[in-house]
Amino acid sequence: MSLFSIVMIALSSLIGSGWLFGSWEASKMAGPAAILSWIIGGLIIFLIAYNYIEIGTMFPESGGMSKYAQYSHGSLLGFIAAWSNWISLITIIPIEAVATVQYMSNWPWSWARFARGFLAHGVITNAGLLVVILIIIIFTLINYWSVTLMANFTSLISFFKIGLPILTILVITFASFHPSNYGTNMHQFFPYGTAPVLAATSSAGIIFSFNAFQTIINMGSEIEKPEKYIGKGIVLSLLISGIIYIFLQSAFITAMPHSALAQGWQHLNFESPFADLAIVLGINWLAILLYIDAFVSPFGTGVSFVASASRALAAMESNQHLPKFVGHISSKYRLPRAAMVVNACLSIVMVFFFRSWSLLTTVLSAATLIAYLMGPVTAVSLRKLGPQLYRPIKLKALKVIAPLAFVLTSLAIYWSLWPTTIEVIGIILLGLPLYLFYEQKQHFVGFKVNFRAALWMIVYLFVLSVISYLGSRHFGGINWLTYPWDQVVVIISALVFYEWGIKSAVKTKDLQEAFQLNALVQKSAAAEEN
Repeated sequence: MSLFSIVMIALSSLIGSGWLFGSWEASKMAGPAAILSWIIGGLIIFLIAYNYIEIGTMFPESGGMSKYAQYSHGSLLGFIAAWSNWISLITIIPIEAVATVQYMSNWPWSWARFARGFLAHGVITNAGLLVVILIIIIFTLINYWSVTLMANFTSLISFFKIGLPILTILVITFASFHPSNYGTNMHQFFPYGTAPVLAATSSAGIIFSFNAFQTIINMGSEIEKPEKYIGKGIVLSLLISGIIYIFLQSAFITAMPHSALAQGWQHLNFESPFADLAIVLGINWLAILLYIDAFVSPFGTGVSFVASASRALAAMESNQHLPKFVGHISSKYRLPRAAMVVNACLSIVMVFFFRSWSLLTTVLSAATLIAYLMGPVTAVSLRKLGPQLYRPIKLKALKVIAPLAFVLTSLAIYWSLWPTTIEVIGIILLGLPLYLFYEQKQHFVGFKVNFRAALWMIVYLFVLSVISYLGSRHFGGINWLTYPWDQVVVIISALVFYEWGIKSAVKTKDLQEAFQLNALVQKSAAAEEN
């Protein structure tokens, strides 16, 4: 795939249901200060992605995000990272299907009355569940047949997905522009204080909206000139989507009629936010386009993440802690078809338990961030373990950015709110019995080394859970640690465990495999230069 293709695929993944719901969810939590939540969320994800640019160009492989921690810290940490990353990826598939059905349930046309029974009190009904399942199956089939079909499909609809948010910004701004909605003093700008601005970053779908940069990483082996295009693709896609998201949030804030804010931002009650706003402003043609896009945008993201999630699951099999059939690659199509089917089935199971967009995105954000904790530690550890490795892109500021990214990621996990933090950490740790089952089959060879290398993360997840429980009421805790001192405790804890993580890096057979892959990258780069 070319640079243009991967940027279009990334944008198709990034601009999904997040823009349709995120601005409304963030405004309800933080008021006009929600604009800062998008800036903070974008900054956190960019700093995380910064670490993966170096690693991704060193090891361009399918499902790479599921392997990197294994190279620097052995199989147990690799399994935890891959498991949490995979959980976050398969959650996106039902999220996008649910988002599509939620907007469908508000279609204004008389012939679409049947769709109104798909949603009740913000939760997908049994009838809506059948449509969600059908959409998940379609997501899977588009990927099942061809990577070219998937790439062409996402490139085609990316123009629509990018164009309509921009059109929405322009139209609602010209139709209704009230900059006074930002307020004239700090109290009006922060109507609920500064803590909700942070909480909205993780709990309003903002981290989720920026998460898709990893699509490029996970398709590394299918990218033309990965040593050049992976970094450029990540930067371009995050920059374009970030600008669109920030302007969308600003347009949502300034377009809101004063009458709608009479009871405060927390009482904004929309089920199809931008479409509902367009109707309030009397722009019915825009509302119709938005209802159409509510089908197209999540559809494009869902298709892209079926591709990414299947490659992540297939890559996990190489860790030898999953059944072999999961990692099977079709000889004809060169696709992980078995993994696609497994992910589709689990996505369907997941939506039975989590039937609302906001609940799914909160779970996903926390799981994603736990996976991302390993990135900064792995990037720095690989410099210590393999200084001779070929690095197509060697990041100059890594020693500063890596700990900063680790700290901000830790804070964002904390901002996910108790009890979501402990629930997601519990889901992550549920994978450990599977790891131990396969370790037992291998007679626990090398288990002690792998356990010591991963102990810092296991302890850190426990510590984060305790801090979340004891933390400020603004983040769902019992308020034993009050705001902002709870932030200080998280920062100090993060720096301690970051150092422990770096010192826990260990050379294993997995690292030797990484050396072989890196040698092929270096050979390819040398051949291209000649």
